[in-house]
Amino acid sequence: MLKELIVETPAGNSLIDITAQVKELVVESGVQAGVCALIVPHTTAAITLNSGLDPATPADIVADLKRLVPTRVDFIHQYDTPADAAAHIKATLVGNSITLAIDEGELLVGWSQFILFYEFDGPRKRTVQVKIISG
Repeated sequence: MLKELIVETPAGNSLIDITAQVKELVVESGVQAGVCALIVPHTTAAITLNSGLDPATPADIVADLKRLVPTRVDFIHQYDTPADAAAHIKATLVGNSITLAIDEGELLVGWSQFILFYEFDGPRKRTVQVKIISG
């Protein structure tokens, strides 16, 4: 079954916790054992697992990605804007998918792991494709 989550993002770069929404979709699916694949079909957004225990973690991650890939005007590809070019590179570094196991009807994530959606070119209305596979 393929479901979609809609994520409304703020301006600029941000990290958004979507863990609860994904867990809810897994429970609704009724799948007791299998996998949950999360895919971000955008070139300026990404997804990952990371700690959600300290609310400062997302701020540090966003700040360091901005430091590693600053917006600048000397990108060769600038179809849209320099910020768009930087966002493409950040999304490539982080990745556009994760796959998690499902066991006994629950999504298996570590106690401190949160599913984090990265926005690198907001504000936008984004989609996360959620594919839940039994087996």
